[in-house]
Amino acid sequence: MRIAMVSEHASPLAALGGVDAGGQNVYVARLSEELARRGHDVTVYTRRDDTALPDRVPLPGGAVVEHVTAGPPRAVPKDALFAHMPAFGDYLARVWRRQRPEVVHAHFWMSGMASLRGAGPHGIPVVQTFHALGSVKRRHQGPQDTSPPERIGIERQIGHGCARVLATCTDEVYELAALGVSPRRVSVVPCGVDADRFHPGADPAAAPGPVRSRRHRLLSCGRLVRRKGYDEAIRALALVPNAELLVAGGPPPELLHTEPEAERLRDVAAEAGVADRVRLLGAVEPARMPALIRAADLVLCTPAYEPFGIVPLEAMACAVPVVATDVGGHRDSVADGRTGRLVAAGYPDAVAAAVRDLLGSERTRRRYGAAGRERVLVRFTWRRVADGVEQVYRRVASARAVGSEVA
Repeated sequence: MRIAMVSEHASPLAALGGVDAGGQNVYVARLSEELARRGHDVTVYTRRDDTALPDRVPLPGGAVVEHVTAGPPRAVPKDALFAHMPAFGDYLARVWRRQRPEVVHAHFWMSGMASLRGAGPHGIPVVQTFHALGSVKRRHQGPQDTSPPERIGIERQIGHGCARVLATCTDEVYELAALGVSPRRVSVVPCGVDADRFHPGADPAAAPGPVRSRRHRLLSCGRLVRRKGYDEAIRALALVPNAELLVAGGPPPELLHTEPEAERLRDVAAEAGVADRVRLLGAVEPARMPALIRAADLVLCTPAYEPFGIVPLEAMACAVPVVATDVGGHRDSVADGRTGRLVAAGYPDAVAAAVRDLLGSERTRRRYGAAGRERVLVRFTWRRVADGVEQVYRRVASARAVGSEVA
């Protein structure tokens, strides 16, 4: 199949850990690579944010990234890209007039806008993955939500106008239903993890970060943004004696002092009396992340909301148990009482209780770790993800070919 991926702000070429570079970038990159390896012709369209970028860049496996000029060719916060989506869509319409893809897969709501604008004149079916919904973001962030006010209404329009919504977790199906998008228009296919790269059994001494002490090691990682809930993990640490917490993510270590969220977390640690047991690592090279995870006793994932969350999968693939908040995609990825613990969001004492319980039993941690690895291999490899996505693509392409609506 000829497949067009549209990911307006999340380039598969971007360095991870920045404010707008995280799980979506990984998803687009790995899925595109897996589909290309299967013989599909895959092009990823993403916005040009640097004049020096080549027009087209090959990805491993045979996919290609094409840079689209829409708005200024420099870094722009994703919420400020809304005004440039008509230009992005018009570019797609011109390109697809010359070479029509069989299916378009849009990632994030603004990519959905551009994709429907570009695909509409040519009758190309669009599959939509939101990765995060504006209604959920507004519920949790309130006045701190910087999304354009049109976002929720446009997401509703996309949900009705696309050929199929591809949700990454069961929770998203219910959120879409609240927007008026029928579950019959939605397929659930999770995110994935590279289980060959994230695996158990390596030497923990090779891990980045401070030398391992006699303390138990807890790890939190991801984009250094407030919604990830690192402050909850820090407050929980105050109730867990003889443990340290490493936080990986954000700018390079030498620039952490310029990052407001890093300074806020240092203040939280000082107020909680655990400043000597919290280490902010800053950005960690992707190649070193598996070793960092393997060196932890537990991985903590404590956001107030999480559309999916790849970190729990990375931890489970490394056979490290997870303590995660009972939200969003965590409910699908973490098997409570088998691969980790799910706890109520916003309650550091609940996080601490689960952590203390697991740190108190190495046997339980080993059992959870082994079960987590097995769960990943059965459900969450990129091969499994691509299997599910391919089925959706073929379904919408065949339905369009016979002129019927996918339901």
